[in-house]
Amino acid sequence: MAKDLWSAVDAYFANELGADDAALSGALAASSHMPAIAVSAMHGKMLHLLALSIGAKRVLEVGTLGGYSAIWLARAVGAGGKVVTLEIDPKHAEVARGSIAKAGLSGRVDVKVGAAIDLLPTLEGPFDFSFIDADKESNAAYFDWAVKLSRPGALIVVDNVVRDGKVIDAGSSAQVDGVRRMMDAIGKDARVDATAVQTVGVKGYDGFLLARVKA
Repeated sequence: MAKDLWSAVDAYFANELGADDAALSGALAASSHMPAIAVSAMHGKMLHLLALSIGAKRVLEVGTLGGYSAIWLARAVGAGGKVVTLEIDPKHAEVARGSIAKAGLSGRVDVKVGAAIDLLPTLEGPFDFSFIDADKESNAAYFDWAVKLSRPGALIVVDNVVRDGKVIDAGSSAQVDGVRRMMDAIGKDARVDATAVQTVGVKGYDGFLLARVKA
């Protein structure tokens, strides 16, 4: 019952605040055969606004899936900006490229295929904004690389850190333990300031981490 209400509220906000259009809907439709783990419309717009707010021109995304969040981020960087997004599944990458092309954003998005842990050391920074939404077991390593590749003042967002409240239950799953390893590392990391925000909505009960790279 609660999730039905949260979903209805999400739908209301998305309709009122303009968080959908043909390109975004098309990206979701094209990826309907994939795991239903793309960000919600409201979270997509939040990423867009965060990137806009710091004038981000270079964005790193770990986990492309069907390209939905990449479209939001590519719109934020504007003409001349670049989103580098990493996807391990070639079939997902192909779908993402198609949706990004239909959105008219191919020139702004570089979809790289391979394991992110292998691709990250090959990238050249600095990035202004990073969004991490891939296998949670590797979150700590992804976050560390995002910091290394960021400019001072850059923002890093990591999705799915609450996991229906299970984040407080060590050992409950490999994904939870991956999130907890990252949280433990961030708590000791003098390079960043960070917070975590719990959320409810169409994706259920979850949340995200927001970090700022220090000068």
